[in-house]
Amino acid sequence: MARLRPQRAALPIVAVLVLFAPGWLGGGASVYSAAVLIAILAVLSYGLDVIVSDLGEVSLGHTVFFAVGAYTTALLSTRAGAGSWATLGASIALALVFAAAIGLVTLRLREFVFSLVTYAMAVVAMTLAANWAFLGGSDGVRGLPMLDLSIGPLTLTARNDKELWPYAFALLVAVIYLVDRFRHSQLGAAAIMTHLNPRLATIGGIDPARVRLQVFLFSAPISALAGWLYAYQRAYVSADILENYFLILMLTAVVLVGRRQLLGPLLATALVLVQEKFFSLGGYVDKIVLGSVLVLILAFFPQGLMGLARPLGRLFRARAAPATPSLTTLETPK
Repeated sequence: MARLRPQRAALPIVAVLVLFAPGWLGGGASVYSAAVLIAILAVLSYGLDVIVSDLGEVSLGHTVFFAVGAYTTALLSTRAGAGSWATLGASIALALVFAAAIGLVTLRLREFVFSLVTYAMAVVAMTLAANWAFLGGSDGVRGLPMLDLSIGPLTLTARNDKELWPYAFALLVAVIYLVDRFRHSQLGAAAIMTHLNPRLATIGGIDPARVRLQVFLFSAPISALAGWLYAYQRAYVSADILENYFLILMLTAVVLVGRRQLLGPLLATALVLVQEKFFSLGGYVDKIVLGSVLVLILAFFPQGLMGLARPLGRLFRARAAPATPSLTTLETPK
């Protein structure tokens, strides 16, 4: 705990550095576009992180909640003329409805079966999105208005990525705070107990099924919020948001740095997207690299980069520490 306090004290400084980083890095359109996308996809990954890291399940259908937020925003803003606050509330509400439905269906399922069922739901969702005319079919929904969170005389709009960046940053900070509070709450402790020892959790008065559903209800709106903002950034929504790329990116973001690392999903998402945006090897090669990184981490570094960093840190500290005098050197010569 003593080591954690300085780290927490440094978080506001890190936040300020991140906020102004795009401007310090040149402030070009591509830089702000990458920054906004990193924030959005990091938020998406935090939604999955609490399921994988805290609940111990691998949801392969979390892109459904991402799509719920995006499609809700697109349909309401283009067909009903709803404002950004209304689409925000509707995205959260509909994500909770979907999470309750999926959570109840998968309540008693564990591990492989749970993952398989959630993946099947994602496949069904992608098929519907690509073929249902109500959702725009293969053409998607286009012509979304700009983000407008104005309140009374206070104008809060975003016409481009540079203007959108403060809102993306604020959403990212809010989500990180919520995840941190969750992990220090009774629900977070119950989720860990349910993950590590369901039998002991039951003996202790915890209902694992109820905890799983509550964590699902906490997680889904987070990923839906990412979809909400993503829709405004792109100004259109199509079935491609349900592609496996986003699933692999989320899983990589969760495990690359290490599970239950508060800034882990953000750092991992930034590493992946910086490579894709500024050091790209080509669209297909980038996807191969992303998939290969996920395979390598899971196969050889299951604790992520932090698991690799800890023994290296101990090794460097051991080499830097002064040698302890031996008993023979402390003896007084006769």
